[in-house]
Amino acid sequence: MTSERALGVAVVGTGKMGADHTRRLHHLVSGARVTAVVDIETERAKTLADAIEGCTAYTEPAAAMAAQDVDAVLIASPGPAHEAALLEALDRDLPVLCEKPLTPDAASALRVLEAEQRLGHRRIQVGFMRRYDTAYMKLKRLLDGGELGRALMLHHQHRNPSMPPWFTNEMLINDSVVHEMDVTRWLLDQEITAVTVHKPTSTSHAPTGMNDPQFVLFETESGALVDVEIFGHCGYGYQVRAEAVCERGTVRIDDEHGPRLTAEGRWGGRVTPDYLERFEDAYDREVQTWVDVTRRGETAGPSVWDGYAAAAVCEAGVLSQREGRRVEVELIERPAFYQ
Repeated sequence: MTSERALGVAVVGTGKMGADHTRRLHHLVSGARVTAVVDIETERAKTLADAIEGCTAYTEPAAAMAAQDVDAVLIASPGPAHEAALLEALDRDLPVLCEKPLTPDAASALRVLEAEQRLGHRRIQVGFMRRYDTAYMKLKRLLDGGELGRALMLHHQHRNPSMPPWFTNEMLINDSVVHEMDVTRWLLDQEITAVTVHKPTSTSHAPTGMNDPQFVLFETESGALVDVEIFGHCGYGYQVRAEAVCERGTVRIDDEHGPRLTAEGRWGGRVTPDYLERFEDAYDREVQTWVDVTRRGETAGPSVWDGYAAAAVCEAGVLSQREGRRVEVELIERPAFYQ
């Protein structure tokens, strides 16, 4: 496509995340328009498409990708459906922004990685939106700048007010801690080599069968230690924090976006209710950046390698969670294609 024409985007999946991205593309992002939405829930897709001029509803990703007005694909369907949609997009050489996970396991992620290498150029960006959050970007610049010396430890907190009743122990790793896995790899610019999951006393608010909170420990290539507190039922809001402990100082980011009130012998602020509000700016920046680079014929951001590495770390985390032991992460050698 030419840079003068708006990018025609097919959104695959019209659930909470897909509907939010459709809204974002239609109302906020410049240089793109939603020309197709895809969902097996026919009426849900049709309702969304009817509200956007020139948008068509489909039940199959392949049919949408074959449409003349579709130049790129945003995948926001459930993880198990990602591999087929990604391979279809690669077969058609279409640019993709794929919400995490790339795929649910390392073996399927590796198949996508091999398919993109056969194509000969990058087409897929993985939706690890924390890399586009202002606070995390500032932390990354500080660590890369070197003024604090080497990072020795990272402390992460990831708290949700509650989880759906169908949420499982494994999903705490695969759907929540996966964000800390990616942002750790990005901040430190190194791979995670081992995972240990600890299960402290569980809150009475957790559903039967779930251990909540959990304490996850990563080891990295350089010997840095990284801990993650994942708490799915904290009760009071959505809260994400991180602190880097370095040779010559520490730096912390949190959810203090304001306003922070001090009055009549009290002080406090507001805690965001969910991830869509907390990371709204990051999602906006992520999608706008994807549109911009795609219109230039380029691909940037988290790669298929990042999606594969996260899937491999998730597998180690789930095994540690299940067996109560330290588990080493199994990764293939990183291809020069993704260096």
